[in-house]
Amino acid sequence: MIEPGEPSRDLNALSVGQDGSLQKTGDPFEPYRLLDGSGRVVAPVAAYLRDMQARGLSEATQRSYGMALLRWFRFLAAIGVGWEQATRVDAREFSRWVQVAAKPVRPHWRHRDEPAQSQPARAGARPSPNPVTGKTPPAATYAPATAAHSETVLRGFYGFHLEAGAGPMVNPFPLTRSRNRGGGRRHAHHNPMEPFREERSGLYRPRLVGRAPRQIPDEKFDALFAALGCHRDRALVALWVSTGARAAELLGVTCADIDPGQQLITVIRKGSRALQQLPASPDAFVWLRLYQQQMQDLVPAGRDQPLWWTMRRPFRPLTYHAAHRMFTRTNTRLGSNWTLHDLRHTAAYRMARDPQMPLTDVQWVLGHAQLSTTQRYLSPLPEDVIANVLAFHQRGAGRRVEPAPGGLRYRPESLDVLFGTDR
Repeated sequence: MIEPGEPSRDLNALSVGQDGSLQKTGDPFEPYRLLDGSGRVVAPVAAYLRDMQARGLSEATQRSYGMALLRWFRFLAAIGVGWEQATRVDAREFSRWVQVAAKPVRPHWRHRDEPAQSQPARAGARPSPNPVTGKTPPAATYAPATAAHSETVLRGFYGFHLEAGAGPMVNPFPLTRSRNRGGGRRHAHHNPMEPFREERSGLYRPRLVGRAPRQIPDEKFDALFAALGCHRDRALVALWVSTGARAAELLGVTCADIDPGQQLITVIRKGSRALQQLPASPDAFVWLRLYQQQMQDLVPAGRDQPLWWTMRRPFRPLTYHAAHRMFTRTNTRLGSNWTLHDLRHTAAYRMARDPQMPLTDVQWVLGHAQLSTTQRYLSPLPEDVIANVLAFHQRGAGRRVEPAPGGLRYRPESLDVLFGTDR
């Protein structure tokens, strides 16, 4: 427990270095390894990642947790505290720092030897929305979701070592005080239409604001599709926007996973790792066939070979980061900031808003475990709401303002000045 008069650190003067890294090993039994500033493996993190793998969590989840732990160990190095000596004061200071501090500016890959430059935090500074998409670009500070994710990861990390008898005797990242102390009745504000959940919120977990998913309007999607540079990119985007598959799921398919006759493509789901066939549009298979014809005799064509390859020699399997860079170049031409995940949102909105498409079918296609997740795509789009409200005001401008019975009457010329002559 933190005493009310507990001193706090001067976080403005704190310089968190970029020592250490999360290394991808290529070993299926140890996909990622956290290294400290001297290049040694951080043993407590390695044990935690092995436990995550035993619980069936994917490599992507292990990487996400590893990055959060790397951020925490860099903070501990900056304040000179060992991980096993961390207190709730240290956890509180980290939670303050990650919500206010600016993200480090990493050097270009051609200048990896140069240290990462840090920027001063700009409290309250918000980037302007993109004029094409209306989406706000990433801020100079960490996103609230990053701070919330870090708190969840670190609470689980110390909970794991607490059960093993290692680390501090008290978890530095506690649960909320009211629930720990028994204050208030459990489920006092529970919605009877929702199932009961036993999850508890962390004390230093920031509250997140729910955001509606962003989709690409049809006319802007046409401009985006026209800006793509090759048949491979057109096939990828057409499949993403017609199947609703995640970017990594589609990039992981092989030549045997394509069935043009049935208009099906088989992907490995991100969470369950299960195989699932997804229907795609006929146009997507037309672009796919043009891409395959273009790459014929240039890349291996075996059934177990990757479907997607780079377009420049030496030909290599297309990775997520290469596809992301391709999409970034397309955005640069248009002046937009769409993401690959926006294509999945676009597919979900198109299917969910079709009255002949049951929402349970949309849930199955998207691979959502809960129907409530799919219901997010039934919410009105911001651009549609704005257009409807503007149309409402336009219709209101054509109505003649009539005075109330028995009320004051205004001179017609005054009303003309105020509302215009075409009332």
